[in-house]
Amino acid sequence: MKFGPASPRDAVGARLAHSVAAGGARWRKGLDVTAEIAAALEAAGVSEAIVARLEPGDVGEDEAARRVAEAALGDGLRGEDPFTGRCNLFATRAGVLVVDETGVDAVNAVDEAVTFATLPAFAAVREGEMVATVKIIPFAAHEAAVAAASDKARGTLRVAPFRALKVGLVATLTDGFKPSVAAKTARVFAERLAPAGARVVAERRTRHEEGAVAQALAEIASDCDLLVIFGASAIADRRDVLPSGLRQAGGEGLRIGMPVDPGNLLMLGRLDGKPVLGAPGCARSPAENGFDWVLRRILADVPVTADDIRRMGVGGLLMEIVTRPQPREGDEHG
Repeated sequence: MKFGPASPRDAVGARLAHSVAAGGARWRKGLDVTAEIAAALEAAGVSEAIVARLEPGDVGEDEAARRVAEAALGDGLRGEDPFTGRCNLFATRAGVLVVDETGVDAVNAVDEAVTFATLPAFAAVREGEMVATVKIIPFAAHEAAVAAASDKARGTLRVAPFRALKVGLVATLTDGFKPSVAAKTARVFAERLAPAGARVVAERRTRHEEGAVAQALAEIASDCDLLVIFGASAIADRRDVLPSGLRQAGGEGLRIGMPVDPGNLLMLGRLDGKPVLGAPGCARSPAENGFDWVLRRILADVPVTADDIRRMGVGGLLMEIVTRPQPREGDEHG
């Protein structure tokens, strides 16, 4: 692509790289210069303008953006018509955005003319929400760069749909624990599930003792796809009440604790092949925390393992929530 100044007459067939204002008129950036426009520019006293002219082997910005964006489209996504070298991608269903981060990096490494940006991996998205954009920086990119970027973009994005899971909720109580807190916790949790169409189908409130937890889990496990435990006290060790109760019920704790704050004191476990979450205290608040990161993946049938949680540390320092003491000495919220 040729880029630089040209007289209005020499600019015919090229594209304005910058807007031009003169003689009370204005010609916008990106306008293709015709003989009529060139004559108007000259009449307004414009002696030269910065223009871009495509050469053989160049792909115009809109077509280049479209090709790369279409290559990136996976299940649950649609692209819009490109404009000014940009093509945006949108979710066609609610779910979790699954991103091949290595693939996105590879697209952006092909040529500086081609850029590809997405929402964070595993973000919860709504139907119709914009999730990614391809932007061509100059007015054209070379065919080889567009082809290579399109190849790297394939398979990089999809939206895993939420599933209407049947969820079992166990809440433990201690002396002095207010029933209103347990009721509010259940209400907030139901609101978390609602966007996925999931719902609580069985609930037990029981003593904060491992035997009571085991019995509650055993009573509801067969009717549920996912089990969630809210403890009256936060999990502090693998030998604590909730992990011990899960083991006594025949399950196992896969990970205790996560490098996401708020959300540190989460338990990921399994019982009869079904996921079990021990919720951190901060999950009683509707504010986003590490519990949401794990819950949304389970609701969308996106695997989450102990190693996946271990790798959540970068970006895992979230904003404070109003229920946390400041500073954090003596923190029980997790």
